[in-house]
Amino acid sequence: MSSEQNDFLFLEQDYEDEEVVEQSKFWDILIVDDEPEIHSVTKLALSGLEYNGAGLRFHDAYSGAEAIEVLANNESICVIFLDVIMETDDAGLQVVKKVREELNNHHVRIILRTGQAGNTPEEKVIREYDINDYKTKTELTRSKLVTSLITAIRSYEQVCKLEYQSYAMNTIVSASKSILGLTDIKQLCKEIVQHMSIILQCEAQGLVCSKLDGDDFIQVLGGNGAYHSCFGEKLSTINHKIFSQVEQCFNLSEHHYTDSTATFLLKSKHRKAALYIECDNIPTDEQLQFAEIFLTNVSVALDNVRLFVKLRDAAYKDVLTGISNRTNFIERVAHFQNPHVNDYVFVLIDVVNFADINNGLGQEVGNKLLIGIVQRLKENYPKAKELSRIGADVFGFLVRRDEFDLKALNEYLSKPFNAEDNVLPIDFRIALCEQQDFQSTGIDTLKVAYIALNQAKKIKHKEGVYYTIEMQDKMAWRLGIIRQLRHDFSRNKLEVWYQPQLALDDLSLIGCEALLRWPAENGTYISPAEFVPLAEDAGLIVDIGQWVLEQACQQQKRLEKMGEEIGIAVNVSVPQFKVKGYAQNVKATLEKYGVKPKNIELEVTESVVMDELDTVVNTLRELKELGIEVAIDDFGTGFSSLSYIQSLPLDRLKIDRAFIKDLPDKDTGAIASLVISLGAKLGLKTIAEGVETQQQAQFLKDLGCDEVQGFMYAKPMPEHELVEFINKRNNKI
Repeated sequence: MSSEQNDFLFLEQDYEDEEVVEQSKFWDILIVDDEPEIHSVTKLALSGLEYNGAGLRFHDAYSGAEAIEVLANNESICVIFLDVIMETDDAGLQVVKKVREELNNHHVRIILRTGQAGNTPEEKVIREYDINDYKTKTELTRSKLVTSLITAIRSYEQVCKLEYQSYAMNTIVSASKSILGLTDIKQLCKEIVQHMSIILQCEAQGLVCSKLDGDDFIQVLGGNGAYHSCFGEKLSTINHKIFSQVEQCFNLSEHHYTDSTATFLLKSKHRKAALYIECDNIPTDEQLQFAEIFLTNVSVALDNVRLFVKLRDAAYKDVLTGISNRTNFIERVAHFQNPHVNDYVFVLIDVVNFADINNGLGQEVGNKLLIGIVQRLKENYPKAKELSRIGADVFGFLVRRDEFDLKALNEYLSKPFNAEDNVLPIDFRIALCEQQDFQSTGIDTLKVAYIALNQAKKIKHKEGVYYTIEMQDKMAWRLGIIRQLRHDFSRNKLEVWYQPQLALDDLSLIGCEALLRWPAENGTYISPAEFVPLAEDAGLIVDIGQWVLEQACQQQKRLEKMGEEIGIAVNVSVPQFKVKGYAQNVKATLEKYGVKPKNIELEVTESVVMDELDTVVNTLRELKELGIEVAIDDFGTGFSSLSYIQSLPLDRLKIDRAFIKDLPDKDTGAIASLVISLGAKLGLKTIAEGVETQQQAQFLKDLGCDEVQGFMYAKPMPEHELVEFINKRNNKI
């Protein structure tokens, strides 16, 4: 990795000598990357970082297999910086899968990193693989790296806390099962002490005692450890210290703790009861919370009713907002499935850019916003059913169709929200699914609603999108096409064809345009208009675009050996231009194949230019400085051509076929004339595409057009036909 590439970790950062402090507590960080330099710069960028009084301790792995071995032998790893592409293109994702499924490690936080932005996994993959963050290496400045790490460590802390909560809750569930139905009071008390010791993480040494109203003594009901045989005895005769603590607990009607003991008051309508247990330390707040849940389990005739309510809440309610969670919604919405009834509509609401609020204003503000959204939904839809938090920033509910108005919902949500001291105008994306489209299972109903939500996100539709069966068919088709494209591209089944370009004055061959072709199994070809946008959405277009450039370079060298040193034009997509260092990548490719820069022309559409004008202009200037020619493809079809054309370092304007097809009879040629005149004044060559008749060619020639390509001269053709075409022109066959 070059020094220039390494600099991304240190942008906008100043370093000073820092005093080395000996650490006693550490956060263990695993760096997984097949490039040793990445390990070094990551450690350097994070050197001296502390969080909650603990420093960082780094571990290294240089392949997916090494990573799994390290994780299998070290359960203290809290964060993994994981490269996507190592020994295989999906090595990183395979590590994620093994960590979660084979090692059953769900607490370690995983930050995926890649040097190839085009390999960004699809949204479905991100969801399935439980990935916490995904960054390109080039975007990770030190500040962003630190932010990502701190966020991951915080998440790790929360997950560990939840794991303890789950462990404690499982203990409570286990305890409930063990004490239900017990009729032997001694065995019951023994079980109570044993399970409370698990919750408090101490030895099972303790007893349960009670005092009936009117009695003047406290009786031992049973115990464990040293108190196992104390059943029926007076507590005062066993241990005066314990007696004093229990007496104080009864008198104050509250729990009592010392450095080595805990005495819990067991509430009861008919008697005073207490649980005494010996522990190493004063119980933590979290332990006491679970202890309270367990104590409910042994109170009021040991009926466990209150415990089961708490357990159900823990399993089926969202802790933050108090409404149902995704699990509960999936179970309950299934009861509404009836293809013959259409009384309800399922409303799915997604908060736009919620992560930016969390990252920019803090999690506390984000939490307040989520609570505010729930409050507003409750106020405006008091009769709604199954109001649930389905995702981190996704909410859903059912409402009767005759009581629902989409316009009103948008008005409710469009008002700014108050969170802490912030007034936040929030955008939403809304999906709707009518009851007649509900599926046989809750999860499938949620899936079809998400199809509509993804459509709303894709088209940036603010009002709301209703699910239709055509969406599902289109989604299935789309996923099938993407899957097949990945398969065929990985097996080199894609092809590059070439359409000759000629000088209009003497029809000499000046070059050709490289055109991507995808052969189908039935012998036909799938239109680029269909699969190129899908390739962009799926993150494939950068790799495919690079492959086309390499094919064009190889073809140019083969033509050069034939004595034909002509240029080859290659189309460039928006995602390719967004890759940092794109111009240098092009330079490296040309050097790899020994191609002169003047013999490769890059064609960019107006949509590429207008996407991020400043970035594109800088990239174009880099390409120009390298000697690579640049053309604007489909010129004239955009809306801002004249405003930006002067600022672009170009060589050629390409007149779109839309302004050629009706020449000269049905089109005056005003736009074609304007483009040709503009090109002449700016010192740019003009080339017309889609020329199919001699009348069109003559008309363009009279206007002063320089170059031409079209079916009249030659159709796009595979390499062997291109060679035949050139040889025929040179009278070699």
